[in-house]
Amino acid sequence: MLRVVAALLIASLTAEKASAADRPNVLLIMVDDMGFSDPGCYGGEVDTPNLDALAADGLRFTQFYNTARCWPTRAALLTGRYPHQAGHAMMYGPGAPPAYQGTSRARGLLISEMLGSAGYRTYHVGKWHLQSRNAAAERPQLAKQTPGYDASWPLHRGFDRSYCVKTQNNFFNPNLLFDETQPLKRPGSNGDYYITEAFTDRTITYLQEHAREHADEPFFLYLAHTAPHFPLHALPADIDRHRERYRKGWDAIRRERLARQKQLGLLDCELSPRDELAAAWDSLTPKQQDDWATRMAIHAGMVHCVDRGIGRIVEQLKSMNAYDDTLILFLSDNGASAEYIVRGDGNDPTAPPGSGATYLCLEVAWSNASNTPFRQHKMWTHEGGISTPLIAHWPRGLAKSQRGQLTEQVGHVIDIVPTILDVAQTTVPKELDGIDAPPVTGRSLAPILSGRQREPHDFLFWEHTGNKAIRSGDWKLVAEDGGEWELYNLKADRSELHDLAAEQPQRVADLAKLWQTCADETGVVPWHDLPQSKSSPSPEYRKK
Repeated sequence: MLRVVAALLIASLTAEKASAADRPNVLLIMVDDMGFSDPGCYGGEVDTPNLDALAADGLRFTQFYNTARCWPTRAALLTGRYPHQAGHAMMYGPGAPPAYQGTSRARGLLISEMLGSAGYRTYHVGKWHLQSRNAAAERPQLAKQTPGYDASWPLHRGFDRSYCVKTQNNFFNPNLLFDETQPLKRPGSNGDYYITEAFTDRTITYLQEHAREHADEPFFLYLAHTAPHFPLHALPADIDRHRERYRKGWDAIRRERLARQKQLGLLDCELSPRDELAAAWDSLTPKQQDDWATRMAIHAGMVHCVDRGIGRIVEQLKSMNAYDDTLILFLSDNGASAEYIVRGDGNDPTAPPGSGATYLCLEVAWSNASNTPFRQHKMWTHEGGISTPLIAHWPRGLAKSQRGQLTEQVGHVIDIVPTILDVAQTTVPKELDGIDAPPVTGRSLAPILSGRQREPHDFLFWEHTGNKAIRSGDWKLVAEDGGEWELYNLKADRSELHDLAAEQPQRVADLAKLWQTCADETGVVPWHDLPQSKSSPSPEYRKK
């Protein structure tokens, strides 16, 4: 039932694309827990001038999807396969069913491995969320030969260089930070270190190194920011830059964002109701309003810092004459998060909000605003959980007719790998290190970049912690964990407000059957049948 792409059709490239640089560089930038409407070019009031500039000369997707959560999206992004196929529906270890073990090496190559075998120089900077729970068993011969071998490490998954963090406990004083394979001491909270800027610095260092030592090779650089994931930590100047604009509250911000989205041509739908767990802004006391305005200003400051870094990276690409030949892709791993959690170093309520001594989350109401105009949040498979901005920028490869434009063609993170392989003029290797490489599931976006209509997916599929969905054409069937199927026509109702399930029972039955077939083929296990799920947080943790 799943459409499987075993080889990519390089002959499908248009004459315009073929005349571009033969093997372009690729800069893949992913942010963490950023809502669909946060960047200015997607309707937000956050200052994102560099993303806006890429969008103005690039292509913006209005219907692009992730998998609703951090590591499943990263697995899909880097393998071109659904997270269940890649073994990363969850990360429960070898005792769990295959789709939930968190062991991706034997279940799909990463794009870094594919490109590395094709002559690309590969770099990783930022979050690494594909840790294996049974690393040595995935590649036993190499583990036997290499003391301390970890099959899940970026350097053992095709990357030539890596500066990574494996947890997100503190932006000013991170733990589990690694330079290549060497653990780094926590930098301390003296104000000299902020991880978002450190990721930008290291990206530029790798680009400078590449220009100096590997200028004759194309590069692939995967920059995986932890921002704006909780804890909400931002530089004071970035907080102050945005503080005043959020005093009007989430209700006004949501209305204004949708108005801008309509003006930009991104969407033409109704605004979903304020989340049922979010209070009306006018019902809050002045002190509460001030505290919550600051909370969103921190989130905005984190996004702005990412954007400022992108501007620096663009300048570096230009200085090394690589800008025109670099495909830049920017997206988010899931919708904004309604979580309220305290981890890491804890929360000192007397410390300045946004500082390293605090641990704050966006929570329900501001997450609802970040995901404007959609319903729900990270972990849900309604549009608010799975919709992501996607900006594609490539001066020498993007069709002139696409520059500064929007596309309504539907895509998914599983499409990123085949797209990169397509423009790199290579395919999935048949095997690597003696392990057979399974085919990818995604479909290349290259025809869209060339200004053409691509053959769409027959359907797209989601499941995470019991939340589930399937989209076929304009029709989407979606259900919360334990809830009934809901049916929406997304062309007429992108914000999922008018459930047509009762009116079209046959369409519900057909799509539900298709979902189940796909679930069976990809290894989905009913969420509450997984013994490990009893110790996992439910999406209900957003409720206080």
